[in-house]
Amino acid sequence: MLKFLAGVAGAAICLAAAGAGQAADLAAAKAAIDAGLDRGYPKLEALYKDLHQNPELGFQEKATAAKLAREMRALGFEVTEGVGGTGVVAIYRNGKGPTVLVRTELDALPMEEKTGLPYASKAVATWNGKPSPVAHSCGHDIHMAAWVGTAQALVAMKDKWRGTLMFIGQPSEETVSGARAMLADRLFERFGKPDLGFALHVGPGPAGTVSYKPGVNSSNSDSLDITFHGKGGHGSTPHVTIDPVIEAARFTMDVQTVVSREKDATQFGVITVGSIQSGSAGNIIPDTAIVRGTVRSFDAGVREVLLNGIRRTATAVAAMSGAPAPDIQLVSGGRAVMNDAAVTARTATVFKQAFGDKALLSPGPGSASEDYSEFIIAGVPSLFFGIGGYDPKDMAAARAKGETLAANHNPYFAPTPGLSIRTGVTAMTLAVLNVMAP
Repeated sequence: MLKFLAGVAGAAICLAAAGAGQAADLAAAKAAIDAGLDRGYPKLEALYKDLHQNPELGFQEKATAAKLAREMRALGFEVTEGVGGTGVVAIYRNGKGPTVLVRTELDALPMEEKTGLPYASKAVATWNGKPSPVAHSCGHDIHMAAWVGTAQALVAMKDKWRGTLMFIGQPSEETVSGARAMLADRLFERFGKPDLGFALHVGPGPAGTVSYKPGVNSSNSDSLDITFHGKGGHGSTPHVTIDPVIEAARFTMDVQTVVSREKDATQFGVITVGSIQSGSAGNIIPDTAIVRGTVRSFDAGVREVLLNGIRRTATAVAAMSGAPAPDIQLVSGGRAVMNDAAVTARTATVFKQAFGDKALLSPGPGSASEDYSEFIIAGVPSLFFGIGGYDPKDMAAARAKGETLAANHNPYFAPTPGLSIRTGVTAMTLAVLNVMAP
C-alpha cells in the first residue's frame, strides 16, 4: 500500500511511492474486499432497493438518515444524527493516524421514476409547496450502499490501517446546500477536521470502470429565479394587458444569446431555463410569470459574463413590454470541485493496479455541479471520482439499436446495482486503505 505521512507543521500531506511489496499487499487487500462482498452483498443490495423505493428530498431525509445511522452503529461507529439538519456523522477510531472523510449524499430528486423496475419509487413529497413524485434518479442510492459497504470492508480489515474514519451522510446535495449546512453546524469543530477526503459518483458509463481527474472536476453552479410582472386580463383582449408569459418566453429565448454571443466560444458556459410557472386558465392573462433555471461554468470570468447577461436580458425584456422591473434572484450554488493533484495521482496508481484498463483518466471536467467542493474549500484535500453504472452488455445492445441509455436526472436512469455497488466499495476501500496504511 502507499503510505500516508501527516506532517505536524501545517498538516502537510505526503504520499510515498508504491513498490513491489505494496503491489502484493494491494492484491491481497482487493481479494479480501471481494471475499467480503461475496458474503455481504445480498444485504447491501437489499439496502439499496429499500433506499431506491423510499427516496426523500433534501433536508427531509429523516428515514434515510436513520437507516444509515443504524447500519453504522451496528459496525461500531460513533454516530451523530441531525448535523446540518438531517446529516449523519459516523466516526471510527483505530489508533494514531490520519483522519479520512468519506462522503455520501442522502437526497433524491423531485421527479417521477419511469424505469419500470419492480422496486421503483412511488414516493410523493412536498416540493415548492406542492406534492411531487420523488426518485433516486441521480444515483445517490448506489452511493449510499457503496458507502455502507466501504465501512463494512474497512472495519473487517482494521488490522490493515490506522487512524480515524469520518463517514458523512450529507443532506440536500441536489440543492447544493447540504455541505454548507453541515459546515455551518460546526462539523469540523465538533468532530475534527479531516486530513483528506474521498467521494464518488455513479454515471451512465460501463459498470466496473473507475474514472478520475486532477484539478477541475465539475462546474460552478448558480440558480436563477426571476418574477416577471404584468397586468392581467382577459385572453381575448391582450391589448389592454401586459402579458408576463410573453416576457418569460422572450427571456428564455433571448438569454441564450448571452451564451452564444457574449461568452468566449472556447469556454464552457450554460444557461438553462427548467421551469416557467404562470397562469391558471387558457383564457386568462396572469399578473406574473416565474422563470427558474440553472447556470453552469468552469471559469470565474465566464460566470460573471453569464450572470450579468441574465440581469441585463431580464431587465430589457420587461422594458420592451412596458412592464415593471422584474424581481431577479441569482443564487450561488456549488462551486467547482478541485481534485488535489497529489491525492489523485497516488490514488490513480492504486486504481490502475486494481482495475487495469478499467481505470480511466477523465478527458475533461463534467458540466454538472456538486457541493462536495465545500469540504475542499474548507481545507480538505480530496479526490472525487466516478464509477460506471450500466452493464456493458446492455450498453452494447443499446448501441446496436442506435440508442443510448438514460443518464443521471432522467426518469429512466437505472444503474445496474450489482457491479456498480461492488466497484464503488472496492475503489473507495482501496483509496482509503492507500492513505491509512501503518
